[in-house]
Amino acid sequence: MQSTEDIIEQFRVQPGKPVSLRDFPTDWAGDPDVSKKKRKAIAQSMLSEDVSSLAAAQELLYAANSWSVLIIFQAMDAAGKDGTIKHVMSGVNPQGVQVYSFKHPSAEELDHNFLWRCSKVLPERGRIGIFNRSYYEEVLIVRVHPELVAAQNIPDVKIDKSFWKHRYEDITNFERHLARNGTLILKFFLHLSKAEQRQRFLDRINDPRKLWKFSLSDLSERGYWDEYQKAYEAMLEATSTKQAPWYVIPADHKWVSRAMVATVISRAIAGLNLRAPQVSDEARQQIAQARKQLESE
Repeated sequence: MQSTEDIIEQFRVQPGKPVSLRDFPTDWAGDPDVSKKKRKAIAQSMLSEDVSSLAAAQELLYAANSWSVLIIFQAMDAAGKDGTIKHVMSGVNPQGVQVYSFKHPSAEELDHNFLWRCSKVLPERGRIGIFNRSYYEEVLIVRVHPELVAAQNIPDVKIDKSFWKHRYEDITNFERHLARNGTLILKFFLHLSKAEQRQRFLDRINDPRKLWKFSLSDLSERGYWDEYQKAYEAMLEATSTKQAPWYVIPADHKWVSRAMVATVISRAIAGLNLRAPQVSDEARQQIAQARKQLESE
C-alpha cells in the first residue's frame, strides 16, 4: 500500500518536466484491491483528522504571526471547488481565513495589471487566504479566448508565444517574491473528466435545488474542452515550482479530492514548524500577579 507521502508526490507536478494530463487519472480512488466502501471510509476518516489538524495549525499560524498561507484552486466548471473549500476548511476559525472568488474583471480591475486584483487581497501574516480561481485565469480562459486581451488596453500588445511566456514569468516571479517573504503557496487543479462534468451538469439541471448552479455559459465553455486541457497543461508545466507547487487532484470522486486537499494543506503547514510566541520571565511574573488578583476577588 502506498504511503501518504508517496500519494502526495504522485500528484505533485514536478518543476521543469513536461506535463500531460493523461498521466494524471481523474478517477483515482486509492488501492483497487480494497473495496470502494472501505476506501471511502478511509478517505472520510483522513479528511476528519486533517480538518482537526488544520484547525490546530491555523491557531498556531495566527499565534506565530510570521507566515501566511495562500491556497489557489483552479478547475473546469463543476469540478467541486466550492464544496472542497467548504469541507476542508469546516473546522477552521473563520476569523483566520479569507476566501475570494474571482469572476469577470471589473472596469477598475482592467485598468490595472492582471495581478493587481489578486495582490490587493493577499492574506496577511497569520492568516489563510483562499483564491477560488485567481490570476491563473489570465493564462487559461484568456488563452482560450485571446480576444479578451483587448479589454486590458495593453499598449502595443502582440498575442504570440512570447506573450504567454512573459505571463508565466510574471506569475512565477510574483510567487517567488511572496514565498521569500513568508507566504506558503499551495495550488490545486481539481482534475475532472469530461464524462463526470456532463453528469454533474445533468444533476444540476434535473434537481430543482441545484438548478441555480447551472449556467448556459458553462455549457458553452464545455465546447472548448480540448483547448482548456492544453492551456492547463502549459500552465502546470510553466508555473509549478519548488516554492509554489501545483497538485493535480483527481476530482471524479468528491470524497477523494476533499481528503487529498486536506492532507496536502495540513502537512504543508505542519512542515513550517511553527511555534507559539515565547512568554518572557517578566511577563510570567505579571501573569502570576494577575492570577493572584483574580483568585483573591
